[in-house]
Amino acid sequence: MTIQEMSTEVPAARSTTDLLDEADRYSFAFLDELSKRAIRRAILSAVAVPGYQVPFASRDMPVARGWGSGGLQITLGIVGPDDVVKVIDQGDDAGVNAANLRRLIQRTTGVTTTLDRREATIVQSRHRIPEEGMPDGQVLVLQVPVPEALRGIERRQSELRRMHAEADYSRMWVALYEDYVRHGAITKSTGYPVLVNGRYVMQTSPIPRWDVPRLHHHEGLALFGAGREKRIYAVPPFTDVVPLTFEDIPFEVERIPGAVCARCGSTESYLSEIPQQDAPSRWVCSDTDWCDRRTEGQS
Repeated sequence: MTIQEMSTEVPAARSTTDLLDEADRYSFAFLDELSKRAIRRAILSAVAVPGYQVPFASRDMPVARGWGSGGLQITLGIVGPDDVVKVIDQGDDAGVNAANLRRLIQRTTGVTTTLDRREATIVQSRHRIPEEGMPDGQVLVLQVPVPEALRGIERRQSELRRMHAEADYSRMWVALYEDYVRHGAITKSTGYPVLVNGRYVMQTSPIPRWDVPRLHHHEGLALFGAGREKRIYAVPPFTDVVPLTFEDIPFEVERIPGAVCARCGSTESYLSEIPQQDAPSRWVCSDTDWCDRRTEGQS
């Protein structure tokens, strides 16, 4: 074969447009059908036993574990062509994590995405429950970094399983008591332990204490996904979710005396601090969608 003949068999260089078109040819919702069925089976088990951590085969995702892969797998496992998806990061629609996950979900499913919680059927969140809550019919998906509520007091997995199986949570109560004696208050913020349906102690990671009471008799379905530790758990609608606290020490949420949202003037929402270089810190609502609508209503 001559050099000229060989050159005619070299495939033509593919354009960047062709490569991008090929990258868009995902299966619906990125995951294969067997993976999505396995996730849905785990979700059904989690709903049937509220607060129980159901193991599942966490798949490799185009995001690092610890950056929302568990919540993303739940969303991709339950989303349908007619769903409307909203993704927030610490209440903010414009966060880097939220924008990237929203773009991935839209690109691999073609579903409609929104910034308005009222339009969404699925809300995927990191660190927050939307300020208005989640009414019946909407699904809240939370990205969980640490699913095990007892991890801080016991490291052995076999012992953790035994404690949950026997509802032996005495060491958790001791840990809360020691925290109170040492600091004069229970200092645990995110991941505050709760008793779900009178049976399992559940980790509320990653939401802050502000959102913990709002899980009690929550109207929508709340699904928690931990991709790194391969666990899914759930709080079905209208389920008892009670923070662990002592009878003479009432549960309290975070409050900053005198803090007011600089945009909408709210004092009854969860506020995020914005440090200023040469001035006192500003406070704004963590839930940007809720704050935007309040601000528009006042103008």
